[in-house]
Amino acid sequence: MAAHFGRRLYKGAATTAVAAVAVAALSASEAPGVTADGQGRPTAAGATPAPEQPAAGDTATGNSHYYTALPPLKSPNPAPTTAVGLPVADTPSEAGIPATVLAAYKKAEAELRTAKPGCNLPWQLLAAIGKVESGHAGGGRVTADGTTITPILGPVLNGVGFANISDTDHGAYDNDSTYDRAVGPMQFIPSTWKWAGRDGNGDGKKDPNNVFDAALATGHYLCRFGWDLADTRDLRKAILSYNASEDYLNTVLSWMEYYRRGTHTIPDGTGAVPSERGGTGPTPGTPGTTPRPSSPSTPATDTPSTPGAPNGSGGPSKPGKPGGGTSPSPDPTDPAPSKPTPPPSRTDIVDHLKDVDTPQLTARAGDAFTQRITARAETKTGKSLAKVRVRFVITGDTDAVFTGGEKIATVVTGASGVAVAPALQAGEKTGTFTVRALVVGRTVTGLDYRATVTERTADALARTGDTPLSCAPGGEFADQVELKATYEKAAAGKVAATATLVKSADDATANTKGPYFKDADGKPVRTLTDLRTDAKGVLKLPKLYADDTTGTFLLRVTTAGGATLTVELRVAPAGTPASPDPSPSQSPGTDTEPSTAPSPSTTTGSTASA
Repeated sequence: MAAHFGRRLYKGAATTAVAAVAVAALSASEAPGVTADGQGRPTAAGATPAPEQPAAGDTATGNSHYYTALPPLKSPNPAPTTAVGLPVADTPSEAGIPATVLAAYKKAEAELRTAKPGCNLPWQLLAAIGKVESGHAGGGRVTADGTTITPILGPVLNGVGFANISDTDHGAYDNDSTYDRAVGPMQFIPSTWKWAGRDGNGDGKKDPNNVFDAALATGHYLCRFGWDLADTRDLRKAILSYNASEDYLNTVLSWMEYYRRGTHTIPDGTGAVPSERGGTGPTPGTPGTTPRPSSPSTPATDTPSTPGAPNGSGGPSKPGKPGGGTSPSPDPTDPAPSKPTPPPSRTDIVDHLKDVDTPQLTARAGDAFTQRITARAETKTGKSLAKVRVRFVITGDTDAVFTGGEKIATVVTGASGVAVAPALQAGEKTGTFTVRALVVGRTVTGLDYRATVTERTADALARTGDTPLSCAPGGEFADQVELKATYEKAAAGKVAATATLVKSADDATANTKGPYFKDADGKPVRTLTDLRTDAKGVLKLPKLYADDTTGTFLLRVTTAGGATLTVELRVAPAGTPASPDPSPSQSPGTDTEPSTAPSPSTTTGSTASA
């Protein structure tokens, strides 16, 4: 989308000729999916028009305008073999990227490499999007922390030449409480930023006007749904989800390839911003201005937006004219062309959504839900409707997400009118949350689905070793108790557990004599709570100590889910042979309960039950 310059930009015939040669050269490079058509325009390899491209409200930018200038004919030569690029003298000025902006792109790539390694996001893709959206934040006019010096606002999305998106943020981001406008160097519309926003510079805020925040948000946006950007098909889907235009796709691919062949750093504020050849959009680096709708006697070249049309416009501007410029007044002698009334869209006739046998949604913390949410779009008479966009939104106090890490997913209904939501992934927060299904572009009552995340559990416990656990009175046990928790024979990580030195096998009350743990102050404690197994299901208990009471004692460990293991501990003077008497000896005057556990001479050292 055309950053804060509310008009689409075109070059003259000479530039078109240069671009044709440039794209032909690009098509021979290693960029995935870049080819050239007979007129030198870039295309995605094997691409066909996508009839079900996202509507404006489902894209990052609202499908508004963007810079259409292609990279220059002169690519960095020779192509660099490292990510550093070529010296300034060897690269054309268009290869220069303002220092802070370039740092933001590379920082986002590094963070995504860790957060979503399977996405394979290249920083050059972020740079290409930043170039066509805002000319790298208006040539790098940003502060030291990456915030734009003046707000970068797109045109008002009021349906006049652009998509019609009513206000969703009460003007918080775009200072417009009537309609939405795209915001910042990566041009996010407020409704998208609400869920896609990220804190990229660590200041505790998610600011679409900050290039670090915006670049990281763009990276996560492009990496959702498990897309692998090293795959041409996924790369194409990701870019089209940002702005649903084949021209936009090809322009971004061309710039991405150009930057792969070499870049250099330039000082902030000195970058070149594509210039307009006409129209009334704001100048580079200034706050976006609202393009005034043309009067009825002077119709604009752009037609009102149609949901799903590229860049939020009803159709492309005429070649050779600056997009957004007004056309000459029509000849009054020409008869006014009649406009046929378009038939209602499928969305317009949706009456309701109906659940399609969605089962109870339950999963343990950290697990994927095996059940899927399924909804059908129907007319008032119950007829199923295909090709209707259904949006699924996760709400409530939960860290559960859809596959790909997002809380919002839009799905198009199939031939049977059914939309199946992506699989849910439970987080660590337990409890119930809601997934709401809504029809995109239509106000109908949504469907609410309740989903529950239960705590992690184990169904079995076992010691990791079989060494008998013993010590002398008043001493400390040489070995710490280490256990392994499993669930359905797989390691049960992050499972809650308690450990208690019990009075007997039949009495789970904490003992008052015998072995003990120490608290932070060094005082004896015989019950430990808030224990949790590690990621591999292992639980290593603190060191155990013994008082002067001798005998055989029992340590009982219990996990969430009911897995229980009882471990024998023996306290006896050094050199004392194991006694066949299962009861611990008592010091005179003590009230220690005898243990009913078997002697270590007749046991392996632990008993377990689930």
